[in-house]
Amino acid sequence: MDLCGVHAKNLFNTNSFWHRPIPSNLGRSGISLRVVDGRVLEITLLRRKSCCKGYRPYVVSAAGKKNNGNSSSSGNDEQSIPDGDGIRRNNSSDGNKSDNSENCHHPNLDWREFRAKLYKDELKEISDTDTHNQGGTLHSSKPLGTKWAHPIPVPETGCVLVATEKLDGVRTFERTVVLLLRSGTRHPQGGPFGIVINRPLHKKIKHMKPTNHDLLTTFSDCSLHFGGPLEASMVLLKTGEKLKLPGFEEVIPGLCFGSRSSLDDAAGLVKKGILEPHHFQFFVGYAGWQLDQLRDEIESDYWYVAACSSTLLCEALSDSSESLWEEILQLMGGHYSELSRKPKQDT
Repeated sequence: MDLCGVHAKNLFNTNSFWHRPIPSNLGRSGISLRVVDGRVLEITLLRRKSCCKGYRPYVVSAAGKKNNGNSSSSGNDEQSIPDGDGIRRNNSSDGNKSDNSENCHHPNLDWREFRAKLYKDELKEISDTDTHNQGGTLHSSKPLGTKWAHPIPVPETGCVLVATEKLDGVRTFERTVVLLLRSGTRHPQGGPFGIVINRPLHKKIKHMKPTNHDLLTTFSDCSLHFGGPLEASMVLLKTGEKLKLPGFEEVIPGLCFGSRSSLDDAAGLVKKGILEPHHFQFFVGYAGWQLDQLRDEIESDYWYVAACSSTLLCEALSDSSESLWEEILQLMGGHYSELSRKPKQDT
């Protein structure tokens, strides 16, 4: 497949069809979440006992923001409504959208950072126990930092799917990082979907001669990225300020997404001087699954599932980083880091 030419003539095309992508290794971390009514209530860690092998549960109650019932663990099968551009949208009230928009720009309130700190502390405790048992010297813990990534057991909105070596040779997805925009429900039209975020097309919107006025003027110098094999396009918005953003939905703090119907709102924010064109990233195409289908692909070791810091993702998007696949695996550490240095497999 020629990625540079894929969907380019159908930028923000309304034609969408159901596609079954190639079937990831589930990051078997000892962290799980309990989600009730779209809200994260507990984060559970399986902590190793210091006296013997095995793990014991360590539960931390945490107040998390609502995720619109999109978590696959919420049990919410609310039907999603296809938008005019083929993107599936939940039937939620405008008031909820406004609240989510306001929450989109508070990195300090990102509960995922709290979970990442717990995960890092847990690894440090396990390492210290092993070192102590072997008579080694203990080292002080380093701070979490602004760039982090760690495996998680199940997909969630805002996580990334990192292609494993099983997808080497499958040009559409090999060495890709897919940002999951919705974790999805069991409804046939409400499955998970996301965009590939490490495949810049090295073309600008003006080169595609779009017919949309806003694309032709306001966003003409913005770069295009390959987002996936399905024919509908996405807009990512990066901003660290507290703003109400009509037409955009939060993915993680500091990062929201919209679709074709969001273009007018996006152009309006730029024309008012609230945002700049470079705050927006445009993706041609997207990737979509049915809920059980994605789970099967993960358990078949086609994808690693990871949580990443907002800083890591936003910087990668700004730099159009094609090395994001390697960077995330290295930050995940252990055998993931080793895999990031392996050459592509001939398949």
